[in-house]
Amino acid sequence: MINQIISMICLTSASLLFFSCTEEYKNRDLVGESFPEVNGIALDEKRWQLPQAWSSQQTLALLGYVQDSQFDIDRWLIGLDMRSVNIKVYELPTIKGMIPRMISDRINEGMRSGIPDELWGGVITLYSDGDRLQRFTGNERPRNARVILVDDRGIVRFFTDRGFSVPGLNKLISTLQNTEKRSEKRSEKSTKKQPLNKSAP
Repeated sequence: MINQIISMICLTSASLLFFSCTEEYKNRDLVGESFPEVNGIALDEKRWQLPQAWSSQQTLALLGYVQDSQFDIDRWLIGLDMRSVNIKVYELPTIKGMIPRMISDRINEGMRSGIPDELWGGVITLYSDGDRLQRFTGNERPRNARVILVDDRGIVRFFTDRGFSVPGLNKLISTLQNTEKRSEKRSEKSTKKQPLNKSAP
């Protein structure tokens, strides 16, 4: 119990420290842009190269820049579950700064203590590339999650940093459905263009 309390204190202190020293980047609309190439490590210690690892499917990324972002992320997750949205979802705690990198093991352990181990693979922490991702999205109003729908080609199809709302969820679901239809049409065209194998004489 004491170790858990110490871990949570360290996590909170680190969150306050790294963000208080972080340069503020203006928020921006990302739709139509390519998701930047970044590297992260999941809580189950699997290494990820993004967005390459998502190239076979649409993926929803929920980015959190401070500890309080988890409240907004949880609301999005609950909304998606209530609407039975079928999409792969990853949480991306995106932490920049030298000090968080130095104590990343302790921060990750603090996160593991509050998450069931079967869900660790869906939480990918980004430290070395945290600044790149925060520059990409902007980090104003850091308590709001950055919700990013990435298609199978690594293009951002939906983005919001305004906090959870039912209209926002409805727009996400509508965008997801439309993107799936476009992807299916591309697959059909690709299949039609493939040459038929000629039998040997």
